[in-house]
Amino acid sequence: MKASRILKKWTETSLVLRILCGLLIGAALGLLCPKWTGIGILGQVFVSGLRAIAPILVAVLVTASIARAKGGLGPRFRTVIILYLATTLLAAVLAVAASFLFPVTLKLEGVAGGESAGGPTSLADVFTKLLTGMVMNPVAALAEANYIAILFWAILLGVALRLLAGGATIRMVSDFAGAVSRVVEWIIQFAPFGILGLVFTSVSGNGLDIFVDYGKLLALLVGCMLVTGLVTNPLVAALLLRRNPYPLLWRCLRTSGLSAFFTRSSAANIPINMELCRDLGLEEDFYSVSIPLGSTINMNGAAVTITVLTLAVARTVGVEASFASAIFLSVIATLGACGSSGVAGGSLLLVPMACSFFGIPGDIAMQAVAVGFIIGVVQDSMETALNSSSDVFFTATAEYYDRQKKRRLFGNG
Repeated sequence: MKASRILKKWTETSLVLRILCGLLIGAALGLLCPKWTGIGILGQVFVSGLRAIAPILVAVLVTASIARAKGGLGPRFRTVIILYLATTLLAAVLAVAASFLFPVTLKLEGVAGGESAGGPTSLADVFTKLLTGMVMNPVAALAEANYIAILFWAILLGVALRLLAGGATIRMVSDFAGAVSRVVEWIIQFAPFGILGLVFTSVSGNGLDIFVDYGKLLALLVGCMLVTGLVTNPLVAALLLRRNPYPLLWRCLRTSGLSAFFTRSSAANIPINMELCRDLGLEEDFYSVSIPLGSTINMNGAAVTITVLTLAVARTVGVEASFASAIFLSVIATLGACGSSGVAGGSLLLVPMACSFFGIPGDIAMQAVAVGFIIGVVQDSMETALNSSSDVFFTATAEYYDRQKKRRLFGNG
């Protein structure tokens, strides 16, 4: 009984607070007791758990999202979907440009500085690897974490289910995807212990200088998200509506973004977004679909995270990706972001998929995922705030654009 109360208290405590405590304790132990190497096992176990579940998570999320997709949604829905996908792609392209302007490297185990991983350095190399790797046996692809093949077979299976399966089968696939996401949530509950072990290993081996690298990476991520949310997204809305978008943007950030920053879950923020849409005078039949849809496919922040971390890993292992291949990566990041899990840190689990396009081994990519969890106290909060607030922002933009078109037609009539 006492154990159950402790477990309940543990799960009810903010994950951000628990991770922050693990980070501080790990750093202190790394400085004071650097020879207690056994503490590092906690980090290894955490990373191994994520590495084991990530291929399955990608497979089921992509399959389920394609299988349950619906068409024929009308002009407003087409507009909002285009806005969701286009701005997610723009966020990824911005992250590519920023990564080239402000290059960041990481300290990863088993990787010497500048050591080449033998990955592709041109767009042709990326396409060659893509085409030759995608037809791998799907079972072997899951076992070996070959994300190229996993993505290919998941798309095919999702399309087949959408065309042939009934509602019950699609619900079963969606339920399975939800079950795998729940397992990921359980693993993430142990993130504070994993972070403790990872930070201990980093600090005991590199001292406090390791936080300088984390700070540079975090600054790059947050900078890209701020530019996306405050410049790129309102610019797109202004071009579409031909009016100042910032009054709407500030309201979305103040109401939706602030809440999402602390909940760190786009799904949990859906009720707040729905209420904000109602206050903005939007039509319920529209936003009751576009808001839940946005929490799934409108992932500006996730695209930034996947792109920046992937290019940081590539630079660390010596893969000098060309700008053209990096732009192709932004497309992959966009597709991956649209299938990211709704749990805290869900976008991080798609970094190995993006890294695989540059020939980077999964064990190295998963170390970058672990780094992402360390800085996730800020990174994931910013990412969720950007994702969720832009759900309302673009839903309102699409409806206002539709109203403008109708007024022009009425005036011409």
